[in-house]
Amino acid sequence: MNSSDLCFTSAVDLAREYRAGTLSPVEVVDSILERIDVLNTVLNAFLTITPDQARDEARAAELRFRQKKSIGPLDGIPYSLKDLEHTAGIRTTFGSKWFADHVPVVDGYLPSRLKKTGAVLLGKTNTSNFGYKDMCDNFLGSPCSNPWSLDRTSGASSGGAGAAVAAGFGPLAHGSDGAGSIRIPAALCGIFGLKPNFGRVPSGPTDDVFATRSHSGPMTRTVRDAAMFLEAMAGHDPRDIFSLGEPVTGWLAACEGDLTGLRIAWSSDLGYAAVEPEIRAITTRAAKVFSDFGCDMEECDPPWTDPRDFHKVIYEVAVAARQRDRVAEHPEWIEDTLMQMVENATQVTAIEHASALLARSQLLGEAQRFFSDFDLLLTPQMPVAAWSKVPGPREGPQEIDGRPTPTMFDRLPFTYPFNLTGQPAASVPCGFTSDGLPVGLQIVGRWRDEATVLRAAACFEAAQPWAALRPSIG
Repeated sequence: MNSSDLCFTSAVDLAREYRAGTLSPVEVVDSILERIDVLNTVLNAFLTITPDQARDEARAAELRFRQKKSIGPLDGIPYSLKDLEHTAGIRTTFGSKWFADHVPVVDGYLPSRLKKTGAVLLGKTNTSNFGYKDMCDNFLGSPCSNPWSLDRTSGASSGGAGAAVAAGFGPLAHGSDGAGSIRIPAALCGIFGLKPNFGRVPSGPTDDVFATRSHSGPMTRTVRDAAMFLEAMAGHDPRDIFSLGEPVTGWLAACEGDLTGLRIAWSSDLGYAAVEPEIRAITTRAAKVFSDFGCDMEECDPPWTDPRDFHKVIYEVAVAARQRDRVAEHPEWIEDTLMQMVENATQVTAIEHASALLARSQLLGEAQRFFSDFDLLLTPQMPVAAWSKVPGPREGPQEIDGRPTPTMFDRLPFTYPFNLTGQPAASVPCGFTSDGLPVGLQIVGRWRDEATVLRAAACFEAAQPWAALRPSIG
């Protein structure tokens, strides 16, 4: 197997080769680090690379395999962490100038868990400033590029993770998703991304425990890789009061089986979203494939109205509460769009914010009633393909299908509703635009039902496999 093929080998296959003794963790990690060394200056997918630590961990894993003392399915498997996670002894910037040289002394909850698996950490992936937006740029360096078209955004805020997986910088990447930040780059970079149910993966430490909507989850090239990674990530942590205490094994097994008899709703626009015609056509064709699986398909829109306005209030107030002191200290370190969010939030009254939270509760009730009739909901993941990576006060597409879209909330109609409700949702690659940019289909499941989402994604992957498709970079 040549070096390039090693870089694109799935985690499931690597684990099998390691156990058989036909492949070495050191060989794999060396190949991936060499690829990162050559291409990261082009992509900017990683903010910090940890080659010495990675090689040490790979050698330790190789020794365990020789001694028949492997410590689990991820032993020796390369992975990356989004640079919003605290990592002891490793620079953790949060995509922010304030933390450009910050090195924590303790690990966050998830990194400490992953250390015990024997997986090999390659480094910390790029993110927007504190993960506030859907484009992967910050004041620490150049924007992260999309491997399929270097002048386009990778999406965000897990944009570095999406670009890394698509470019062959390791099979497993951690992402986090507070308003779409796993699913956006997964769709735009042509990989699989799963936002698990809220609380499935422990989160922390965090200063805003009761305001968080973030879900950590896997970003991979294959569905089964994501399931295997989720098994290591998920589980109760007493330090996170919202982390679920349910059993966490069985996600890989959940990928097996068929979809016969599942009740599936398809909505191309949720009844209110602007969607580019080409994206609508590609995702509609993809959704129709589920009829071939024996599903009971129905084209229908969910009953809720557009939650954009009240979500915008909740989101911007939370961002402003965390950033207002920094704005006063160093306004030159605040992006134009972040500054606008903070300014918008200062105009929101306490009653308006409380009303937005009440509206969120109403949305949850409507979603629960809708999903009492359906096992899954399918939608486009993004209403547009990847746009220019150039940041600025008017960044992003200014219209979608002729409708003005002046803010990021106007291009995320399919993502944030399911952060508000906390349901599991995944983005699966489902095709390419006429100019070669990836398109994603979203699969949304019932509360705490990642198993059905994974099974549906695996069936679609088997019918329309995507993992062998590679961008021409490198």
